[in-house]
Parts: sequence; C-alpha cells; structure tokens
Amino acid sequence: MRLNKPRVAPLTPEEWDGEAKDLLAPIADQRGGKVLNIFATLARHPKLMKRWLVFGNHILSKSTLSPRERELLILRVGWLCEAEYEWSQHVVIGKAAGIDDDEIRRITQGPDAGWSAGDALLLRAADELHADSFISDETWAELAKSYNTEQLMDLVFTVGQYKLVSMALNTLGVQLEDGAEGFPN
Repeated sequence: MRLNKPRVAPLTPEEWDGEAKDLLAPIADQRGGKVLNIFATLARHPKLMKRWLVFGNHILSKSTLSPRERELLILRVGWLCEAEYEWSQHVVIGKAAGIDDDEIRRITQGPDAGWSAGDALLLRAADELHADSFISDETWAELAKSYNTEQLMDLVFTVGQYKLVSMALNTLGVQLEDGAEGFPN
C-alpha cells in the first residue's frame, strides 16, 4: 500500500447520515452487513458517490466486453497504477470471470508474457492508455478486427474508469479489506 493509513477515513455505521445511509444501507444488505472500504470512504461525498456508482455500474455490469476481458483490463490498470486495493478486489472478481492464478501473475508482466494474441492486445491497449492516454493506430486497427464500436468505447472507458478509481484509492489511502491479499511478492 502506498499509504499505511487512510487520508480520508471510511465512514463508520455510526456516522451514516441520511444521504450516506441511503447509499450504504443497500450495499450492506447485499453483502451481509459489510460495506467495503471504497464505498465507506466515498460516502464522505455522497453526491459524488451517487453519480460515480451509475458509471461504475455500467463498466462493471453492463459493459459490452466479456467479464474476462473487462477484468484483464482492470487488473492491468490496477497493477500499472500501483493500486493495491483495486488489485486485491479484482483478483477475486477476475478469478470468478475465469482468469487463473498463472494469468493473474502474468498480468503483472504485461502483454509480452505468453498471452494469446487477443489477450495480449487487450493488455497492450491498457498499457498504451495508461502511458499516453491514447491507443496507437496499430493497436486500434487490430482491436477493430475483433471488437465493434461499442466494445471499443467500453474498453477505453473501462481503462479510464479504473485509472480514475486507482488514483482515488491511492490518494485517499483506502486500505485493504481485512483478510484481503495485496500484490504478489
């Protein structure tokens, strides 16, 4: 973790006011009473959180990309941004989407670490967007052979969403959940 304690502490249930309660109670209900640190932290700015959740929900559950493709992108961005909280959460989600332990390890090594051509292309697009905020013409042309316009847009917005989230997590100091595994050694 870049910070060993939060700069913005997550709200405790005792601190939930009307707006925060409206946002966090449904999350707690879905998760057996537990609210993840990311949500408890973002609830310090309820209006922002409410609007961000709409966009984040599209990326995480309504994207035209497959769950596996989405998680490859998210994990690569989390790694590149050194966002250990993001990484820890999405390793679990990525495994549920069919990414195995060896692939999780290889995400840290990038697009040239023995991937299929399609997976390498996704990781390369994430690398290019992270480094230059732009996908090169060569990479775009290759992506366009397999992905339609909506999928290409979802790819760009997935990387952008998780780079934004990574910046927030790192800067606000959102700490790993109890028992969560961080980056591999």
